Amino acid sequence: MIFLLLIWVAIRSKTYEHPRIKAGKKGEKAATDIIKQVLQEGDELLTNVCINYKERMAELDNVIINRNGVFIIEVKNYSGMLTGEEDDYEWTKYKRSRGGNTYIQQVRNPIKQVKRQVYLLSKVLKCNGIGVWVDGYVLLLNNNSPVHSDMVLESFWEIDQAIHRQSRKPLSRKTIIAVKEVLR
Repeated sequence: MIFLLLIWVAIRSKTYEHPRIKAGKKGEKAATDIIKQVLQEGDELLTNVCINYKERMAELDNVIINRNGVFIIEVKNYSGMLTGEEDDYEWTKYKRSRGGNTYIQQVRNPIKQVKRQVYLLSKVLKCNGIGVWVDGYVLLLNNNSPVHSDMVLESFWEIDQAIHRQSRKPLSRKTIIAVKEVLR
């Protein structure tokens, strides 16, 4: 009996996901589906890319590489109302339950998060001999950003414009392949 209980606990612990993690994964999948709809020929999309620069790690939700550059799109699936400023370290999330209770939670400012990711990815690429400009954006799936910023994308059109805007120095096919190799 104890043996069966231990097996059940082991199986359950591997299949259980905290609701926040589950919502995050669901949001990332939805965002990837949205991004795929605006991709053009020659665009490369990498998801859940882990990078490490001098013991500083980051996971990048979406990286698009094309002739126009390298783009990070950080995805957040925050429900409720968010308050905060572009340069705040944290934002405040207010969520009302079905029972009418309001819950308040501090969440990391995703704009600050993507700025850090841009810095780290730029350093990783530079260490590998690839000097390219990296742009970063935040996609809030519930369009509940408390700030209006060029770094916050709110529509298909804005995603398309961000990744297909003509760059000053287009990337060669060789550079695109080199970036992909570093990130795989």
